[in-house]
Amino acid sequence: MAETEDPADFVGEPDGFDRLWTPHRMVYIEGDRPDPDGGTGCPFCAAPDKDDAEGLVVHRGEHCYVVLNLFPYNPGHVLVCPYRHVARYVDLTDDETVEFTALTKASVHALEAASAPMGFNLGMNQGEVAGAGVAAHLHQHVVPRWGGDSNFLPIIARTKALPVLLEDVRTRLAAHWPHG
Repeated sequence: MAETEDPADFVGEPDGFDRLWTPHRMVYIEGDRPDPDGGTGCPFCAAPDKDDAEGLVVHRGEHCYVVLNLFPYNPGHVLVCPYRHVARYVDLTDDETVEFTALTKASVHALEAASAPMGFNLGMNQGEVAGAGVAAHLHQHVVPRWGGDSNFLPIIARTKALPVLLEDVRTRLAAHWPHG
């Protein structure tokens, strides 16, 4: 807005709210969603084909892997994913299910060692109606939580302040990944 323009000249009534503009979120909002058959639109099929740093991969197993969430709720928010493009937990093979669970537990242990969270949110949203952003490829969220980690920004501005860069979190988690 130019210095000579008066906000009262614009259409609409002022509502008293300040705006925190986050146009970078449009990449996620308008992003392609993968179809049920996978392909190039699936971020969880693409990540393992990249090197760990570029793909934000923290750990690779035989059937599943762990990747940082590109749009995290908190620093250290990881996703446990099968390599195979499958939408539902009940469609995992027995071997995939065992490793999926083991990597979820290992994620908790690595996060405890790397950043001492006070608690965790663990969960899966299956289907768009259940809130899955990428419904076509199963993934389990492991979100570290600390007392006071929710502040006015997510409540008022629907914005999350993250004090650590994704690559720094990935490096730290990979270094603290349980061996054995």
